[in-house]
Amino acid sequence: MNPLPTPETNVGLELDLRGFTALCNDVLALVTRENQALATPQNYQPSEFYELRKHLLPELESTLVNLRKRRQVWHPSSKPGGHSEEIKAMFQNIQSLVMKILSLDRENQQALLKLGLVPATHLPPAAAQRPHFVAGLYQQYANHPGGRPGNG
Repeated sequence: MNPLPTPETNVGLELDLRGFTALCNDVLALVTRENQALATPQNYQPSEFYELRKHLLPELESTLVNLRKRRQVWHPSSKPGGHSEEIKAMFQNIQSLVMKILSLDRENQQALLKLGLVPATHLPPAAAQRPHFVAGLYQQYANHPGGRPGNG
């Protein structure tokens, strides 16, 4: 069983979450700048964005390692009231930032594809290009008795 979070673990987690939030903001700024650069392709310099990503990845990885360690102590299903509302708000903020990053990055990938700047070997598989594929599977399983298509 996981130990209950203490004020010290909450403070450490808050610091790590602040660091992660700052990194997410940096990544969001990067994908936003790349999105703007892709809007005028003649000014787009792929190497500039590659170098910036290359710089951010090690920081992102080390922050995620720290958060994984802290997650073992801080778990939402443990004792109610044992968690800071600020920490919960930080998690929600991070989730929002990550969704913005993913959305903009997807737009950037589409723009790169249109410009022919993505090699064919880097294209995702066909199933990944269908955004509602997983939702469709869930719906398909939910609509059949026994939970599996063909079991009805």
